[in-house]
Amino acid sequence: MVDINKIEFEKFKPVWWAPEVHSQTVIASFSKTKDPLSERIEIVTPDNDFLELEVVDLKNGKPVVALFHGLEGSSERHYIQNLMSDLRNAGYSSVALNFRGCGKKMNLQRRMYHSGETEDYKTLFKWIKEYFDSSEVYAVGFSLGGNALVKSLGELKENHPVEKAVAVSPPYDLKAGSLRMNEGFNKVYQKRFLHTLKSKTNLKRVQFPDFPTFTGNSVYDFDDQVTAPVHGFEGADDYYEKSSSKHFYKYVQKPLLIIHSKADSLCPLEFAPFNDLKSNKNIRTLFTESGGHVGFISQKRGWLNRTIIKWLNS
Repeated sequence: MVDINKIEFEKFKPVWWAPEVHSQTVIASFSKTKDPLSERIEIVTPDNDFLELEVVDLKNGKPVVALFHGLEGSSERHYIQNLMSDLRNAGYSSVALNFRGCGKKMNLQRRMYHSGETEDYKTLFKWIKEYFDSSEVYAVGFSLGGNALVKSLGELKENHPVEKAVAVSPPYDLKAGSLRMNEGFNKVYQKRFLHTLKSKTNLKRVQFPDFPTFTGNSVYDFDDQVTAPVHGFEGADDYYEKSSSKHFYKYVQKPLLIIHSKADSLCPLEFAPFNDLKSNKNIRTLFTESGGHVGFISQKRGWLNRTIIKWLNS
């Protein structure tokens, strides 16, 4: 068995023209997207809703990689599309999940998605096993998708269907991260998130007239007024406490690589449960000095995906 702490990874070296965290984060989000030659598939959920999947099926019997996007992202985000393309070139089939309400169509049920939602992960993993007839599934989660992936790994422990996993720029303490959104340049990101979240809330109210109305001006307000009541939490604090990944790292029993920039302002590394990360022999951390939030523009382009694929190949 491979000692995960002895795997040698290439050091991240940022390009000279994007040395700072926000330039890494913003410029990466506008990077050129490679076409993974995928197809869109819809599957039914146990609660009579549907999930939209982006699928690359190479029909080669190799492990299949499940991908999970971040807050208000989708399978069309650059980091998902480019990773699917690079995984194809490395011989891996892949399936990217669009969280409910994040695909091309609004989902049917009242509920949508949130940072601690793991039931749809179970549905996806079950579908992958059946569709691909594969014995091995790997997984990569970005930001919010990484938080829920870690929570899922901690919940199912040794019974988790995933054999290897990667969490890129995950939040650790959801409340602390949410409050940090109100500081400095983070307000720019918050405004963008709230714009699409509010639009989806208005669409939901067409489906369900009693759907909560958002009247706040922060992500915390949105989670307190909408996310929490819609998904059965007592409020934002209750939602954050029960969904934060920091509570679940100690229980992870499958190999997990965490990739995170020390400069990340959206999901600050300072909130990580360092004792649990260090004491769990199944977890390998790769903390870079520079880089952004899900933004690692390297001198030799493609550092992030090369790192993820090396981990999956190990």
